Amino acid sequence: MAGPSAPSEVRRPRNPISRAQIETALSLSVGIFGVGYGALTLTAMVSQLPSLREPWAAVLNIAIFGGLLIAGLASLLRAGVKVANGYVAIAYLLAIICWPLVVADPTVAAESKPWLWYLCTVATACAVIAFPVTWAAVYTFVTPAAYGVLRLLPAGGGVDPLLATLDAAYAMILGGTALVIATMLRQAAAAVDDAQGTALDRYTIAVRQHATELERVQVDSIVHDSVLTTFLSAASARTPEARALAAQMASDAMAHLSAADDRGAGDTDETVRVDLIGRRLQATASSLATPFEVTMETLSRATMPLTAADAIYSAAVQAMVNSIQHAGVEGRDIRRTVHVARDGGGAGLLVRVADDGAGFDPDRVPSGRLGLRVSIQERVANTGGLVVVESAPGRGTVVTMSWPDPLAITNASRLAAAELPPLGLGGDSGTIAE
Repeated sequence: MAGPSAPSEVRRPRNPISRAQIETALSLSVGIFGVGYGALTLTAMVSQLPSLREPWAAVLNIAIFGGLLIAGLASLLRAGVKVANGYVAIAYLLAIICWPLVVADPTVAAESKPWLWYLCTVATACAVIAFPVTWAAVYTFVTPAAYGVLRLLPAGGGVDPLLATLDAAYAMILGGTALVIATMLRQAAAAVDDAQGTALDRYTIAVRQHATELERVQVDSIVHDSVLTTFLSAASARTPEARALAAQMASDAMAHLSAADDRGAGDTDETVRVDLIGRRLQATASSLATPFEVTMETLSRATMPLTAADAIYSAAVQAMVNSIQHAGVEGRDIRRTVHVARDGGGAGLLVRVADDGAGFDPDRVPSGRLGLRVSIQERVANTGGLVVVESAPGRGTVVTMSWPDPLAITNASRLAAAELPPLGLGGDSGTIAE
């Protein structure tokens, strides 16, 4: 029996938790920072407004200050963040280039700096959010340099080259500092996400190895107790009665082997309380790095076979692992839930693991992918339970595991998951595929 092989490379979660948190924090900081500095700059802008040509001054003001408001709102809503910040960065650079065409009275700029100066650091911070590192670094150099050139022109004040250079260098230093800090935070978050992906892969391998080991022990027990004894009996059979006994033992051994895959929870005398399994699932779901909303109904204190409890627990954890690895949608937070309840009869267990993530087509899952078929569906089915898988691309995922199999009790309870409260994922359901 071949054991599972290690993955060739680390599979990072599709919705990396640490990187997503860092990006959210950076975008919120830049959004709030931009709106705040924009408000402080209004005074300087209003004082210089008489020296600017209309309607170009109004276009410039709307482009810059409107962009800052949009970027701040996008950071709060977590939608279109890169687009909004990219617009602010580009609009600011164009404003610097067009400034000589907008200025009607250059003497004002000679008395004070053009109000665009106060937003130079805001623009470079927006570039850090919107652009890749290389392009953000180029922007951090080019934009302050363009402002320095502007300061040398009459429209920018016609200042001494040393003062213009100092202004440009100051803006470059601030923008470069923001770029370095953001890059370091992103790299650290990526390292954390890589470590999380490695841990998830190792756990998946451990789950499969555990299932393989249980199957090996079961088969070894049958071989030792039935097959080997049959061979020894047949080898020593000398009388018709002994041969008949050996033949009967062979028939029994074959029956044991053929029934091994169908052997359910009733084949063991060990039991465990249903409510204890529910609490164990609740603790495991709550301890994962990726958050799951856990709800648990009042469970029965009745007992269930240990093999069935272990199968439900292991399958549920595998479903959670698969959700973390495969359900992510870039740029959107994924809601993940675990609901633990009694089955239709009250003495069994029903667990539902769900998310509103990417989803998939169950019919197109390759047969070689064992996470859904072996680690979840067959594992529960072999102990007398049932797994209901529902999914569609882009519609989220739902995996419902119940014991005992509702089909073995009554056809009316085929979908025990229907008795659960609505998930609240927009009416769509799905599975978690390996």
